[in-house]
Amino acid sequence: MKKTLSLLAVLMAAGVATTPVQAATHYVSGFGGVSWMQNVETRLVLLTPAPINFTYGMGTGLAFTGAVGCDYGNYRIEGEAGYQTSSIKTLTASVDGVVVPQDGPAGPHTATSSDLNGVMSAYTLMANGYYDFDLGSKVELYATAGVGVAQVYAHDVHDTGKYSYTDGVTTFIPNTAGGISDHATTLAWQVGAGIAAPISDHVKLDLRYRYFATTDFDVLAILSRNISTHSALLGLRVDF
Repeated sequence: MKKTLSLLAVLMAAGVATTPVQAATHYVSGFGGVSWMQNVETRLVLLTPAPINFTYGMGTGLAFTGAVGCDYGNYRIEGEAGYQTSSIKTLTASVDGVVVPQDGPAGPHTATSSDLNGVMSAYTLMANGYYDFDLGSKVELYATAGVGVAQVYAHDVHDTGKYSYTDGVTTFIPNTAGGISDHATTLAWQVGAGIAAPISDHVKLDLRYRYFATTDFDVLAILSRNISTHSALLGLRVDF
């Protein structure tokens, strides 16, 4: 993974460095905001023809990015490093869209879901392109798209001991087992839109929406999953 990230960083830096310097304004930017990770779908790929799909219900999280780029007037290119994280809340299982009851610790009762604790996070390196629309008074409306790589982590995922059952019964039996952690590297892409307005001669306040997603990646050779998030980000872009 380190070699992959290093290679991508070198390529992005080379692309910025070899673009005609006299035509560009260079900038750095930083963003932070709220991220909503969509439910993470995991499936047992070896169970055919009807694999069991596990759905991890996700909570609200945070996202941060930093970038360096070149501004050519109507378009921009940049290299971006980012981090995003969301909590894991619940787990359900299904086959062809039908919920599969899970074994629970309440005798004859059958569990339909269980509460989880844990964190899903991703470190990213992206190459982004922008197209800016001038609204006047140096205010810009823009669209953006990017591709890159992500290293995705699942941190200390474990059952809280709370179960919900088909007959409405709930139980809570504390989990004494340790959590599970894992990670994988995958390709990623993102699209978005935003608006930027100057707050001084060389600084712009920038508000954006971003949709981010990864390709499928395997865990322990039998599980396949991907992640996707919606983010609202606020930041600053500084020309130099």
